[in-house]
Amino acid sequence: MENTNYVETVENLVDSIKGILTSAGLGGEAGEYKLVTQSFLYKFLNDKFLYEAKKADSQNDYQHLMDLSDDDYEMLQWSLGENSAQIQRKDLIETLYNQQNVDNFSEVFDTTLNDIALDNNDLFSVETAGNTQVRLFDAHLIADNVQDGSQRNHVARELIKLLASTKFDRSIFDEGFDFFSTIFEYMIQDYNKNGGGNYAEYYTPRTIAKIIADILVGKESPENVKVYDPAAGSGTLLMNIANKIGVDKCTVYSQDISQKSSNLLRLNLILNNLSHSIHNIVQGNTILNNKHPEKMDYIVSNPPFKLDFSDWRDQVESVPNSNELYFAGIPKIPNKKKSAMAIYELFIQLIINSLNDKGKAAVVVPTGFLTAGSIDKKIRKYLVDNKMIDTVVSMPANVFANTGTNVSVIFFNKNKQGDQVQLIDASKLGAKVKENGLQKTTLYKDDIRKIVDSAVERKDVEDFSIVVSLSEIKKKNYSFSAGQYFPIKIEYVELTKDEFEEKMQEYQEKLSELFNQNNLLEESIKKQLGNLNYEQNKMD
Repeated sequence: MENTNYVETVENLVDSIKGILTSAGLGGEAGEYKLVTQSFLYKFLNDKFLYEAKKADSQNDYQHLMDLSDDDYEMLQWSLGENSAQIQRKDLIETLYNQQNVDNFSEVFDTTLNDIALDNNDLFSVETAGNTQVRLFDAHLIADNVQDGSQRNHVARELIKLLASTKFDRSIFDEGFDFFSTIFEYMIQDYNKNGGGNYAEYYTPRTIAKIIADILVGKESPENVKVYDPAAGSGTLLMNIANKIGVDKCTVYSQDISQKSSNLLRLNLILNNLSHSIHNIVQGNTILNNKHPEKMDYIVSNPPFKLDFSDWRDQVESVPNSNELYFAGIPKIPNKKKSAMAIYELFIQLIINSLNDKGKAAVVVPTGFLTAGSIDKKIRKYLVDNKMIDTVVSMPANVFANTGTNVSVIFFNKNKQGDQVQLIDASKLGAKVKENGLQKTTLYKDDIRKIVDSAVERKDVEDFSIVVSLSEIKKKNYSFSAGQYFPIKIEYVELTKDEFEEKMQEYQEKLSELFNQNNLLEESIKKQLGNLNYEQNKMD
């Protein structure tokens, strides 16, 4: 089966789940994303368990598992370790499918997911900043999200029939990161958009995430490293850099204030063989209560840009060591538009202080950060004076379809060698496309390669990239804008003596012609003025 068929299989499953929920009147409802993502996750964990069991012993099909003694089945689950969720035989999809005609089937469905959540709490639970554990599945998924009691059994039966009829075979699990990142993005596309609330959850395009990972890791082959995102969202940046490094060579850490995003990140980690890092997911306010004070090897982040945090702005000053942590200052509350508060300035400062002595970071910023004054300039000055700024890439407009803000990515390195900085203006790359009625710029493989190669190889490309020194940046008032450093182009044309004299003759003749026209126009104006008299003008 080709990869495109795998994609079609999984996308059809997701669409069918959404179809069941829409038919039951749940389309667009608050709990729809829970039903979609948790039903999909149940299917994934069930089939992954069967896949790992069969890898351990080719005889381990469903019927063989049902025939095992309790001790042998328990031993099998123990042997699979963290490669699979622990699933009791009564909680397998096929077992549940065989019970679909019982009167209270929705309760059986909910109990099954509750069992799996409890059995795997040590492996899959997410922690909040207040040290509360968030379970893998809701305790009453159907009961809490299907408000119409008469629809609950119907929804549960349709879901289990669908999950039982779709097969995730060995080939799907062997596909790896690119496959599951594509599926994850498709599954959550309706649930991870700007909701207009205090914390807008922007989804970082995979093209931007790939560029960041490729440049940040570069030619290195790191092992046993810590990778962190203090505003992780659903984890696209983390998944890309973890895949670039190798999921077995890094541990992922994250924090995000959104419960929904933290749950989606957990799903992303499970899909991408990073279950060992799930305990490092924290749901809570990173600025006020940073749960990862340890120093990190790599940090990636696309923090919120403009956000009204006036309700808790003053509390930031009370954070331990806030003067040292927020060395450039805490954004003030504007007189008029509070939603314009530049919270990204806090995240950049936090990230600088979260790196270890050899740490590297990449942060998405509004392009205005590259030249703006006040706190932005103090941060840029710090990065230059401490020889940390390494690469700056200005992205095309509308690379994020749901925000009109132009973005750039700044890369800095606490162990930077030399004083050269690569400045890249990629604003003219890509193609304009329409996505959900909004204009978006799509970067293609050649665009990505051009950006990454220029950054990693330190290439000068006319009107695209340039290598400058830290002293040059200081002279330009700490500007990170590539356009200010591109050389002014003066075109020189070589002429023979005869060609030069011919050109000069043409210019003289043209100039004489213009002078003659000017004299004629001057005489005409004087004549017209002379013909005017008071009486005629008065009659007019």
